[in-house]
Amino acid sequence: MTDMNKASKARTALVIGGGIAGPVTAMALRKAGIEATVYEAYPSPTEGVGGTLTLAPNGQGALELLGLKQEVTQIGLPIVGTALSFGSKNITIPQLDGVAPPLQVDRNDLHRVLHQAATAQGIRIEHRKRLIGAEQDRTGVTAHFADGSTARADLLIGADGVHSTVRTLIDPDAPGPQYTGVLGFEASVDHPVPGPAGITHFAFGRRAYYLYWREADGRTRIGFNLPHDTPIRLSQARTIPAAQWLQVLRDTYGQDNPGGALVRAIDPEQLQVNGSVWIMPSVPRWHSGRMVLAGDAVHAPSNSSGQGASLAAESAIELARALRDLPLEQALPAYEQARRPRVEHIAAQARKVNRVKAPGPVAAAVMPVMMRVLVKVAMNPERNFGPTWRHHIDWDQPVAPTAASR
Repeated sequence: MTDMNKASKARTALVIGGGIAGPVTAMALRKAGIEATVYEAYPSPTEGVGGTLTLAPNGQGALELLGLKQEVTQIGLPIVGTALSFGSKNITIPQLDGVAPPLQVDRNDLHRVLHQAATAQGIRIEHRKRLIGAEQDRTGVTAHFADGSTARADLLIGADGVHSTVRTLIDPDAPGPQYTGVLGFEASVDHPVPGPAGITHFAFGRRAYYLYWREADGRTRIGFNLPHDTPIRLSQARTIPAAQWLQVLRDTYGQDNPGGALVRAIDPEQLQVNGSVWIMPSVPRWHSGRMVLAGDAVHAPSNSSGQGASLAAESAIELARALRDLPLEQALPAYEQARRPRVEHIAAQARKVNRVKAPGPVAAAVMPVMMRVLVKVAMNPERNFGPTWRHHIDWDQPVAPTAASR
């Protein structure tokens, strides 16, 4: 571990990555009295990358600590109910009492809101800054970018997603993301489904999983998890004509109810290709010296969990609290200790659901049994969602060092 100036607190930070985790981390650091600058590889805000995501009650609570409750609520569609769908059979899942409903949020809308909020707070976001290396010493860390420029601060935070560069700088042997076996697609269609807006149906079709819900304007939003043997880079997936992808989707979901009617209603020009779906395995090293990971770079659960953005917001808050209260060499272990058990438990639960969503030949054979188990679990919302959704971070509670770092 790089020798750090003992008993020193971080006052400045470089946040690598301007997606969801980056701006939230920078705002949390500012709340803690730490000046942060965000460095993003893309030349502009990442419009058009990613589809709809779920912002769970715990994630909304984390963003509320940053004063963003109203902004986020305005761009989200409340999930007023959920159902498991098997063909024409729908099983309504009881709601969890005493929490705000989860929100369906377009990633681009959330990205815009977070960038606007960060900028309004005076946080600088620099684009066209692709990190290629970093050097640490006892007084700081220097980031090197592909354009030849550098930046220096007390701390460097990797909020650069599942394909994180910072993760490999911290640990060259760090695991990379794991492909879930599915490609993501999404579309909004003028084909109404029964029921009020905001009831999300998790549908298990004959050949693959999909989900759909009625939007506020009466249209239907549908998302597909298309089984695919190998991952495809997003740029490559988008070079394939939408009409070609749409034919694959129609072949896969065409016999499902209502999936068949929904997929046939899609205009090829409206099909959104989201690419391969990834998760992160357990990362052995979250930090080293003056570098630390946050968000999807260190914990990216399957989208089955509905927790990716929410856990990223939580981790941003916990990292900022630790840096506020402790010297750097104690803050980073305290942050990891606060976060690792929670995020790895949620990721493990999501992996179980993923095996149902993208079943292999053996799993498909026992699907009826798996479905009975899934329904049994889903019918107990307190056990299934309570510990995750009711999680609350007390911003004012002082952070104590871990026993090992005292």
